[in-house]
Amino acid sequence: MAQDAEVIVDRRRVRRKLSFWRVVSIVALVGVVVVLGLRWVGPPDTISPRQPHIARVEISGVITSDRRMAEMLDEIGESGSVRGVVLSINSPGGTTSGAEELYRNLRRLAREKPMVAFVNGTAASGAYIAAIASDHIVAQETAIVGSIGTMFQMPHVRELLDSIGVSMIEVKSSPLKAEPSPTGPIAPEAIEAVRDLVEDSYIWFRDLVGSRRPLSEAERDAVSDGRVHSGRQALDLKLVDALGGQRDAVAWLETAHDLPEDLAIRTWRPTTDRGTLGLLYGAAWLADMAGWEAAGGLLRRVDSQVTRVELDGLLALWQPVIEN
Repeated sequence: MAQDAEVIVDRRRVRRKLSFWRVVSIVALVGVVVVLGLRWVGPPDTISPRQPHIARVEISGVITSDRRMAEMLDEIGESGSVRGVVLSINSPGGTTSGAEELYRNLRRLAREKPMVAFVNGTAASGAYIAAIASDHIVAQETAIVGSIGTMFQMPHVRELLDSIGVSMIEVKSSPLKAEPSPTGPIAPEAIEAVRDLVEDSYIWFRDLVGSRRPLSEAERDAVSDGRVHSGRQALDLKLVDALGGQRDAVAWLETAHDLPEDLAIRTWRPTTDRGTLGLLYGAAWLADMAGWEAAGGLLRRVDSQVTRVELDGLLALWQPVIEN
């Protein structure tokens, strides 16, 4: 009898464990379904897209070509509910082609909707190109603004390969094909060719700033040496129009374009198709809902970098160098 009782107890324990893991599995499955749903329809917003509002567009992380961002900007331009646009910018820049694409898309949107930019931390290099697409720029006093210029970067591993006894064989159609090479000798002609490319892109960037900002030619050249400035310095240099926060940017939008003061602000985000199956994006939304906006923003930036692992071509990017 004692043995039968022990068997019964053991069976009950097994059933309890199985029930527990069934519940855990069901909860996990529901979580996956919810996250995958967010991947396709995006997170719910307390503000209806049909309600008249100001569209808030976040420009963060490294800027590259982004089809989904372009599609979203077109959608904002076509929306009858959007009365104005505020760009919230916190980015060190990115590729020149990505910044140019973003600038052109923003300018097309600005012809449909009044637009203001708010520098929420950093608007350097390619991100400053995005900022000057707006009609007015507001920056925090301690924001980082500027870094007007372009660059080319490539690791050179010739000495490393030599040290481990590896050599590369190259057969090229012409001496400057695929130069400068990361594995071969550094040819002065190749460096000069890249220098010409960088200089041409720099002139395009510099002239774009001159056409969008109220600067004389001398003032334009003075701010186009690649350095970054604080928001306070940027105001004196005419790189931004005012100091303040997002509320000040929206207030300018309301005053300059005669918008109602009680318009809601709705954050628009591009649809996602992440290699992480939307898990990071869904986690970011859950963090936002829990009131952990800093954590949500960090997760969203990490999510954006998962699909942006390569930076090909010229860079319009500010990255501080820390020397030991």
